[in-house]
Amino acid sequence: MVSLPLAILLILPAFSLADPTHIPLTRRAGNWATHTNHLAAADFARARYGFGGAALNTTKRMQRRGGSAQGLPFVNQEGDSSYFGTVTIGTPCMQGPNIFLDTGSSDLWLADSACNNCDRSTPVYKPDTSTSFVQKSQVATQISYGSGMVAGFVSSESVSMGNFSLTNQGFLSVEQTSEGLLSGSVSGIMGLAFVAISSTQTTPFWQGLISASQLEEPLMAFWLTRFRGGNNVQEEEPGGAFTLGGTNSSLFQGDIEFINMAGPSTPHVLAAGWITVQGKTVNVATGDAALAAIDTGTTLIGGPTADVDAIWAAIPGSSKVGPTMPGYFQFPCTTTISISIAFGGKLWPIDPADMNLGPGQGTARSMCLGGLFDLTLGSNIEANSGNPTWVVGDTFLKNVYSVFRQNPLSVGFAQLSDLAGGSGAPGAGPSVPSGAKPASATSTSALVSLLVVALSTAFAQLF
Repeated sequence: MVSLPLAILLILPAFSLADPTHIPLTRRAGNWATHTNHLAAADFARARYGFGGAALNTTKRMQRRGGSAQGLPFVNQEGDSSYFGTVTIGTPCMQGPNIFLDTGSSDLWLADSACNNCDRSTPVYKPDTSTSFVQKSQVATQISYGSGMVAGFVSSESVSMGNFSLTNQGFLSVEQTSEGLLSGSVSGIMGLAFVAISSTQTTPFWQGLISASQLEEPLMAFWLTRFRGGNNVQEEEPGGAFTLGGTNSSLFQGDIEFINMAGPSTPHVLAAGWITVQGKTVNVATGDAALAAIDTGTTLIGGPTADVDAIWAAIPGSSKVGPTMPGYFQFPCTTTISISIAFGGKLWPIDPADMNLGPGQGTARSMCLGGLFDLTLGSNIEANSGNPTWVVGDTFLKNVYSVFRQNPLSVGFAQLSDLAGGSGAPGAGPSVPSGAKPASATSTSALVSLLVVALSTAFAQLF
């Protein structure tokens, strides 16, 4: 049998500066996320998409103290709860904070050394040690989430990922966070959506690279690992790969199905086209009446009340959890849940392990928590408002190779290769709904080798 590092070298082309950058990801896994964490994740998603009552983008005054592509690694946290990578920031480039990679937002922010209430375990960015740091505003910007907020000052810095670098990247240098918002080795978030929804009104890093003609192709791609249900999972595990400027054909098979987006005034949003439960079609809203944000920064899947109720009604023995976890459903742990979603012409299956968040407590241990929750909680949503009523997070994205493309503006999915852990072959979906017609799907060749040393551990999990 060929050794793992040699096998990787054999299937991937040699690295060159003109190639994409493949960034290995890390997954934080150690202590499995509790149901309290899942409740917080739902609140976070509701606030982000306007269903939680929290202001998403506010400002207040606060006094300040004193053409290529590459794949990069990232990390998986707390049993597939979140994934993060690493940036290099400052001059000289000595600081390498970890950041969540988030297609559901547009701002880069980092906790800095002036943060007076950050968790002591959180590494902080030190602007005083960088000659390229520039504070742009004396008025603080605050970003609120369902689970907390951050506040700081819009600034600019030299920021790099892999071989790519921008000398004046805008970001929020954070001096205040809510308790528990950051923990462990993560220092902030890199938003990978569009400038139109940026709280700081700064251009997201990936769009800046496109404008600077640094990417061979105007796209980025994700492969996310799965550790849910595994044994002896460590505090942080290999999370897969984040590719800037291209794709890696060793991580997917068949064509990439691209579905066009309406425009860059929202996060990466697609029209939902079809849902099956236990092999049968469920009657839910589709097309422009069911817009879905494709969000790597969200752990689970959330949807509108009526549709989520209809999905769980198709699973025998399921029921609402109750007032302690609003919007969540439970089902008999002996049931294997089979759910598939279509956005274009293909129906993408979700692994049953991703829909099962584990048993309840005490007498409820025969019932397991479901990975699909009610996002809107009965909100009166105006039909065809243009706002997403679904958020499709990592519960779905672990099952596909996902590609986010700037031109033409679209999101694509492909079946995972055997090397990437494999995934269920897509089924034939419905006819494509209005407003969600896919562009021509095309197979993209591999553009670069992975960093073998960084990813060998990740691939080892697959054998």
